[in-house]
Amino acid sequence: MKKILLSTVACATMMLAANSNYKYEITPTFGGAYTEGNLGLDRNYANGGLSLGFNQFDSYIDQVELGFLRTLDDVDYKGGNSDTGITRVFTNVIKEYGITSDFSLYTLIGAGVEIFDDEANGNEDGVFGNYGAGVKYKLADEVSLKFDVRHLIEADHGDNTLLYNVGLSIPFGEVAKPAPVVEKPAPVAVAAPVETPKDSDGDGVIDSLDECPNTMSKSKVDSVGCMTLVNLNINFDTDKSVIKDSYNTRIVEFANMMKANPKLKATIEAHTDSVGSNAYNQKLSERRAASTVEALKSLKVDPSKITSVGYGETRPVASNDTAEGRAENRRVEAVMSK
Repeated sequence: MKKILLSTVACATMMLAANSNYKYEITPTFGGAYTEGNLGLDRNYANGGLSLGFNQFDSYIDQVELGFLRTLDDVDYKGGNSDTGITRVFTNVIKEYGITSDFSLYTLIGAGVEIFDDEANGNEDGVFGNYGAGVKYKLADEVSLKFDVRHLIEADHGDNTLLYNVGLSIPFGEVAKPAPVVEKPAPVAVAAPVETPKDSDGDGVIDSLDECPNTMSKSKVDSVGCMTLVNLNINFDTDKSVIKDSYNTRIVEFANMMKANPKLKATIEAHTDSVGSNAYNQKLSERRAASTVEALKSLKVDPSKITSVGYGETRPVASNDTAEGRAENRRVEAVMSK
């Protein structure tokens, strides 16, 4: 059993590739158990195991964990010559708390089943509950180091066991990214023989071809001068989703444009820098997008014309290695459609 367990863990570690945005996480673990004195078992013994995490992107919890632990050697019963192996299968829900871009804390709670190869001294197959806490440190994009402590309480007799585990977390299953917006190049305007064609709103499309005059400044447009992408110039503070008063002018301008063009619709897209965990940044970006939508509604923009979406840290426009770059990445943009 010990050789099979170690082979399984080694194969899982070598075969799975990682991505910065992923659906799953596999963690080979090693550790030990410290048992309550009245169980008639060795107080300390070693465990090994494997867990599979299912990351949650639209939920209060961050991960659902399924896994198992197995004693590496048989555990001796006291007062006799018998021993037993112990297998524990469990499921937990996990909440992660980002501290830095590389370091986070997490808590867990759940239940499982423990199975004794040889039942004795009142130790029987049965259900247990457990809770615990741990730390997670990113060693590289491909792997993170995890350590946690779990308090296991057996359901029938209330027996206690303390589990402590260390593991290497390997993410896999890349989250599909939206297809990039492909913009048609603006046609080259033919110079009139007498006068230069005018571009009154400065969007790069001459007035005679511009179907959407009065384009907001610094906006991207399509071949007929209609806006496709508007930078709302909202740069949030780190870990914040509140719009500061200094950015109200641009929002008011955008709201007036939406009211003046009732056929236009907008998707408010919000982004974050890379500080914090992927899951936390995803939720933070969603809060930023929702905050911007609420500001537009307060300015009497038709709610049916605006929606919101958050992309977390997946679409940086500048380097996250500098304070200036991270500030640019904490942004909000509006994607326009008719």
